[in-house]
Amino acid sequence: MGKKVLVINPGSTSTKVAIFDDERELYEKTIRHSTEEINEFDSIPEQREWRKEMIDEFLDECEFDPADLDAVTGRGGLVRPVEGGTYEVNDTLCKDLKEGVAGQHASNLGGLIARQMGDEQGVPSFIVDPTVVDELEEHSRYTGNPEFPKVVVWHALNQKAVARRYADSIGKKYTDLNLIIVHMGGGLSVGAHKKGKCIDVNNCLDGDGPFSPERSGNLPSGALIKMCFSGEYTEDEVYHKVCGSGGFNAYYGTNNTLEILHDAENGVEKAQELFDAFTYSIAKEIGALSAALNGKVDAILLTGGIAHSRLVVEEITEHVNWIAPIRVYAGEDEMLALAQGTLRVLNGEEEAKVY
Repeated sequence: MGKKVLVINPGSTSTKVAIFDDERELYEKTIRHSTEEINEFDSIPEQREWRKEMIDEFLDECEFDPADLDAVTGRGGLVRPVEGGTYEVNDTLCKDLKEGVAGQHASNLGGLIARQMGDEQGVPSFIVDPTVVDELEEHSRYTGNPEFPKVVVWHALNQKAVARRYADSIGKKYTDLNLIIVHMGGGLSVGAHKKGKCIDVNNCLDGDGPFSPERSGNLPSGALIKMCFSGEYTEDEVYHKVCGSGGFNAYYGTNNTLEILHDAENGVEKAQELFDAFTYSIAKEIGALSAALNGKVDAILLTGGIAHSRLVVEEITEHVNWIAPIRVYAGEDEMLALAQGTLRVLNGEEEAKVY
C-alpha cells in the first residue's frame, strides 16, 4: 500500500483539497467561498476553523478515514525567505504564518490547517516550496540602490516541480541541470535554475519582470515617480495600476487571455501587437537569464496556464530556440507537486528541512 497524503491549498476564494495514494490522486474537490462568507471574518487566520470544517466534511463525503493518513501537507504561504524544499510545520512556522511576517494571504492557512489536522492524527505536517523561496546569488540581489532591496515572490512550487519532472524525463537530476523556467499565468515569473537552486528570478507579486495579464512588469521609473507625486492617485490606486489592472488589462481592457488570443488569431491588429510585445518581453527576460547562467542552459521550460497557447509557445520559441531546447509543461499541477514534495520526505529521498 502507498503513502496516503492529504493536500490542502487555500486560495482567496476557494480551498482546494485532495487525497493522494503515493502520486495517484484518489479524491479531490475545490470548495468555493463567496465574498460574503469571506467578509464575515476580520482576518485570514480567523478563517482556519471554518475552512477546516469544510475539509472534514470532504473527508466524510469521500468516506475516507483520516486515521489512514501518513501526512498532511498545506500550501506554503508567505513566511520568511527560505531555501527550496519540504519543511515540517513547527511552532515557529505556525507563529509566522499567523502573524503574516511577509504578508497576509489565504495560502498562509495551508500550513496552519495542515498542522492542526496532522496533530489530530499523530502524523507529520508539511509545506513545500513556498512562494518566498530565496536562493539568489549575492550579486543578483543588487538593485542599484541599497534602500530598495530585492525581494522575490514567485511560482517556486510549480517551477521546481516542473524542473524535477523534466530532469526525470531525461534520466538526470534537477541538481545536475541549468534551466530557465517561465511560469505564465495571471502573474509571470522567469527563473534561472543552476544545479538545483533558483539563482535569479523576478518578484511577480509586485509586478516586476515581463508584463502579464494583470501586472505591468518593469515600468519607466521616472514616469512612475511622477504619477506617484501627481496628487491624482492614492498609493493603492498606483499599486493597482502595477498589480491588478496592468498588463493585458491596461492595454486591452481584459485579462482574458483566450479572448485576446482569439482576436489575434483572427487578425485583430491590436491583439496581434499585444501578443508580439508580450512574447518579446518574455524572450528578453529569458535572454538575460541565459547570461546569468553563462550561456550554459540545458533547457527552457514553459509552464502555467498560458503555456497551453500554441501561438505564445511558437512566438517565444522563435525568439529563443537558439539558446537551448524548449519543452512545454502547460498548467500547474500544484496539488501533485505538494504531494510529491511530501513523498520525497516520507520515502527517505530527502530530509525535511527545519524552519
